[in-house]
Amino acid sequence: METTPNKYITVAYELYVTEDGEKDLVEKATTEHPFQFISGLGTTLDAFEAQLKDLKAGDKFEFTIPFDQAYGEYVEEHVLDLPKNIFEIDGKFDTERIFAGNVVPLMNADGQRMNGTVVEVKEDIVVMDLNHPLAGNNLTFVGEIVESRPATNEEIQGTLNMMSGGGGCSCGCCGDDCGDEECGDGCGCGGHCH
Repeated sequence: METTPNKYITVAYELYVTEDGEKDLVEKATTEHPFQFISGLGTTLDAFEAQLKDLKAGDKFEFTIPFDQAYGEYVEEHVLDLPKNIFEIDGKFDTERIFAGNVVPLMNADGQRMNGTVVEVKEDIVVMDLNHPLAGNNLTFVGEIVESRPATNEEIQGTLNMMSGGGGCSCGCCGDDCGDEECGDGCGCGGHCH
């Protein structure tokens, strides 16, 4: 049985969600700063990769991924009231990063990393939403393949190193390897993209 080679794929796209019947643009990757990934490594949504892996440079696409194949349902139980003191640095509340609307990296008791969105800062608690920012949404991608070719061993190894915490971030939303672990803050990808 022949195995499919890992492909280095770059795409320019616009990502839309539909709210109240209106199509809202939530993320954009341009031709100058495309989203890049290597197929077969689990760095993107399976449904996203499945739509793109057989296309060639110059091919245009438009497809919708239902929420249950994207970031799942929005779960109210994932909105938590956390004690304000866990966001203190040297005894002072971290007002630089903990404010409504900001996405912050968190770690649970098992050492698992996740991102949370600050909903509200109250007197003694911080209301934190641990749902993915795009949870509950069908995702419509419209775009074009910029490049699609077999990935080199170095590219595959670099991606595996990044996935194992070797630093850097090729999050696509920030358009390049910005080296900032929080590049996902504004784009909804949370550093773990499509």
